[in-house]
Amino acid sequence: MDDVKIILSFLWVAVVLCYLYGDVFSILAGDFKLGEIDGKPLTETMVLVMAVIMIIPIIMIVLTLLVDDPVSRGVNIIVAVIYFGFNLFSIRGYPLYEKFTLLVSMGFNLVIVYIAWSWVI
Repeated sequence: MDDVKIILSFLWVAVVLCYLYGDVFSILAGDFKLGEIDGKPLTETMVLVMAVIMIIPIIMIVLTLLVDDPVSRGVNIIVAVIYFGFNLFSIRGYPLYEKFTLLVSMGFNLVIVYIAWSWVI
């Protein structure tokens, strides 16, 4: 197994942990009310969207290890850029601790892009 694949997979694990810790901190801080987002009741669609957002980095852990190197390289770059942009767009309204975990995850996204971009296949 290529060391680059292992490093990229580990970075996706770090991204997932940043998201999870941000959610845990949100619950502990009391910023999260069960069954609501911004005072609106959660719908099945909202929960599905949240599940998709969280599952894609988990899928990236596995895909990075299993698919061919050129495909893995391209998918890592594309998904990391999308997640960086998504987090950059959504970071404004969050409390400081959540901004911190998002900034760290965005840093990991940049490292993923750099490593995948410079990956000699």
